[in-house]
Amino acid sequence: MTAHHRHHHDASLDRAMTDALAAGGLVVRRVDDTQRGETDPWLQAVARGFLDGERNDAQREAFFDRGAYRRKLGVFDESAPQPEVPVATFASWAAELTVPGGTVPSCAISSVTVAPTHRRRGILRELMAGELRTALDRGLPVAVLTVSEATIYGRFGFAPAAAAAQWRIDVHRARWIGPDAPGRVDFVTREQGRGVVEDLHERVRLTSPGEIEMPGGHWDRFFGTRPDAVKADQLRVVQYRSPAGEVDGVAVYRVTENEDDYTASVVDLSLLVAATDDAYAGLWRFFLSMDLIGTLNASELSTAEPLWWMIADQRAATITVRDHQYVRVLDVPRTLSARRYDVADAVVLEVADPLEIASGTFLVTTDADGTAAVDLVDDPPVGVPVVRLGVAELSAVLLGGVSPVTLAHAGRLTADDPARIARLFAWTTAPRLSFWY
Repeated sequence: MTAHHRHHHDASLDRAMTDALAAGGLVVRRVDDTQRGETDPWLQAVARGFLDGERNDAQREAFFDRGAYRRKLGVFDESAPQPEVPVATFASWAAELTVPGGTVPSCAISSVTVAPTHRRRGILRELMAGELRTALDRGLPVAVLTVSEATIYGRFGFAPAAAAAQWRIDVHRARWIGPDAPGRVDFVTREQGRGVVEDLHERVRLTSPGEIEMPGGHWDRFFGTRPDAVKADQLRVVQYRSPAGEVDGVAVYRVTENEDDYTASVVDLSLLVAATDDAYAGLWRFFLSMDLIGTLNASELSTAEPLWWMIADQRAATITVRDHQYVRVLDVPRTLSARRYDVADAVVLEVADPLEIASGTFLVTTDADGTAAVDLVDDPPVGVPVVRLGVAELSAVLLGGVSPVTLAHAGRLTADDPARIARLFAWTTAPRLSFWY
């Protein structure tokens, strides 16, 4: 764990949060990463919150071995029959978020649960507000999360900023018309794939707005290389190697055989990481050329996949788009100055924040080289266009995934010149996040 990560991980609890929960007869504390007696009940509470069954010992041990990077909070009701099991959970860690043309430190949030026995007591609001204040205090200017329920987090200033596409492809209809990649595709072991994927993902994520560093333990989950992996023997791994011998891509999949019609078997593609256009083409052509496969399913794809233009029959693909990576700006100047812009301009943002963390009036001035200066101002300059929006709307446009013109038409922001603002925040690459956390 780096010093920056540890700085956030070990931060003291927000006093306003602890006092508010104590007033309701609840105690909030950090879970000790070195004690199974604390992490095991916390994990069971998380499983309960996500409607899962109880974790077995192998799962608890695997989490204990791989989850120490997370700052884990539990809210405890000491009058409950099981006082050691938290009635609410919250986890976070410091992670680098890719934004257009750059990166910014972020607070990644996960494992947010409140027991149904303790709903409507303001627990989540106090937890979220307190931990967001802590993240900002520890130098993390933006927060990110993926959600199981989309309607929860808007009230805290989060907004969907990178959508995910799920593809279902009729392989027999699709017919490959993309390029013939010059490298080769080979089967490798799950361990070999696990050995090359981290470097590949680093190459990809730094140019893909919306991606974050892969959280600890997730690679072993993808490749079935952790001791609690279920049906890992069903996973297959292939890699793409360039003519120069460089491994530029890797993919993980499983096949479900159709015993009534073997030519209608199904491939579920759980991961495809391609660091070059050739690797992308080579791996996708491999999957769309497999014998006995009728359907290919893939999720957490970009909304602007080149694959759309690599198949002859685009109607062979059924694509479903849904919200995925949520973003919440905490420090407007630091966050906006971390990304790059394609036009030189000046705008004023009047930002409203329901938690009063990022509220203010900001002058954003971009230069021809793409850099931005962002200043908190009392009196906006005359003649500079003004945008009035909430922190959720600002967070939504941060990665370039939605146009301010669209938000203006939806009544989510007001602007003197929405098209001018849209040109400022536009970016050439659609944002994406290739996994859940």
